Amino acid sequence: MKPINFALLGCGRIARKHVDALRAIPGARLAAVCDIRREAAERIAGRDSGIRIFDDLDAMLADREGIDVVSILTPSGLHAEHAVRVARAGRHVVVEKPMALRVTDADVMIEACDQAGVKLFVVKQNRYNVAVQHVRRALEAGRFGRLVLGTVRVRWCRRQDYYDLDPWRGTWALDGGVFANQASHHVDLLQWMLGPVASVFAQTQRYLVNIEAEDTGVAVLTFRSGALGVIEATTATRPADLEGSLTIMGESGVAEVGGFAVNEMRVWQFAERRPEDAAILAQAKEMPENVYGFGHAAFLTNVVKALSESGRALVDGLEGRKSVELICAIYESAAARRSVDVPCPTVHSLLGQPRPVAGSKP
Repeated sequence: MKPINFALLGCGRIARKHVDALRAIPGARLAAVCDIRREAAERIAGRDSGIRIFDDLDAMLADREGIDVVSILTPSGLHAEHAVRVARAGRHVVVEKPMALRVTDADVMIEACDQAGVKLFVVKQNRYNVAVQHVRRALEAGRFGRLVLGTVRVRWCRRQDYYDLDPWRGTWALDGGVFANQASHHVDLLQWMLGPVASVFAQTQRYLVNIEAEDTGVAVLTFRSGALGVIEATTATRPADLEGSLTIMGESGVAEVGGFAVNEMRVWQFAERRPEDAAILAQAKEMPENVYGFGHAAFLTNVVKALSESGRALVDGLEGRKSVELICAIYESAAARRSVDVPCPTVHSLLGQPRPVAGSKP
């Protein structure tokens, strides 16, 4: 079988996870890397002479034969622009979280890929965590019964030196705060488990770092099913990462996945017990070295399968859009200081808004 050739656009913090994952996947090949900082691209390529190095996206896309998929790892506020350019060049698109910072940008990305006849995949690697997969299967089997409450908690440590690595970090135009960046995976997991959200009330604050957006926030959700949800997110945990967790409660059971990367089954209790329950509680534990976990390889394996065997993408553009819609509503609620419906128009939120030109009127 001919390998699926990948290119990476953006060679920052997350790029190494993609490189390592692609090298471990049969049928995948890393063909090219691109970054406007050529030294960053050279560092990611290392000594592999088979990986071509670019510092210009158009130059990389001009190679008509050697690239099938472009993984977009650039700042979040640039995802839409880059996805459209890649799609129009006839390449499939993988985009890191969050898919976009505005719902309208997510729609533009979906439309561009549809018009070009290429596929769009949104990286949500935590859906592939072993413990998370068990919770999802139990949910689909009806083991929780009527859902009552779902919560996610992101208690991580990001100091000022993290935000100072790049000028876009923590900005409204290109990144957002903890909800749009670090907690976007957890927002996705909560809505994946409990379904569409009807309304949200959120509050945010910036406490320990000098950035435009928030480092701490909470949100209370009402799902269309009637269930409630709570999102607690902060990068102000000190002195180190503490927790990235998910809890689902229903009339017939409760499950909690803890660890610092939603990686460890901690509670698995159901009114109707099954023989496999003890093993799930004891064995559904992964111990990743960092908060990125092990899911990138599983996610990219799904991409390869979807392209080579006409399989289904677990997280396509329409699925990725759901968490963008919810994140945007969270920011709108926090800015407006009131509960908002989901979806809602952006009136007060600054997330994804371009910076005003110096000297222009507000």
